[in-house]
Amino acid sequence: MRVISGTKKGHPLKAVPGKDTRPTTDKVKESIFNMIGPYFEGGIALDLFAGSGGLGIEALSRGVNQVIFVDRDMKAIQTVKENLRSTGFTEAAEVYRNEAERALKAIVKRGIVFDSIFLDPPYKKQKLESMLQFIGEQSLLSTDGFIMCEHGSDVHLPHVAGPFERVRYETYGIVSVSVYYWMNDGEG
Repeated sequence: MRVISGTKKGHPLKAVPGKDTRPTTDKVKESIFNMIGPYFEGGIALDLFAGSGGLGIEALSRGVNQVIFVDRDMKAIQTVKENLRSTGFTEAAEVYRNEAERALKAIVKRGIVFDSIFLDPPYKKQKLESMLQFIGEQSLLSTDGFIMCEHGSDVHLPHVAGPFERVRYETYGIVSVSVYYWMNDGEG
């Protein structure tokens, strides 16, 4: 695993020890960022099921100003912190050990609005539709922001989820990626 592009291109990243966390492969990560970027002019991102932190660190390397990383697993949190230290992005990050739903509720209380949200939950425990609905109801995404969902290719997310519309969908073997934006009704 490595950073694909940007200021830290080629920098190696550690994986979370054990078999509980499935890292996004470099090929899929590169495809995701080709869909959503590939580069950014600032902004704040949320890496909700952070794992090793690969997606959020890639976003930082490509120009995002700040990323909030959340994972419920202590080994994942330690790995994120280690990867942030090795890439020099510690100051641009907040790292929290929490369940996804509880983390979203805590974020609502802080009044944070994200420009990009990365959702890559464990494939067998997905609640992506309800999370998309909650993110929309709480206006946690900026009007020109996006939500990237990585999921098993056997999971079929709807074209419209809450106030969001899927604008990109790609499959890479057992992995699928769905990218959502606010629907084009001028609100959000």
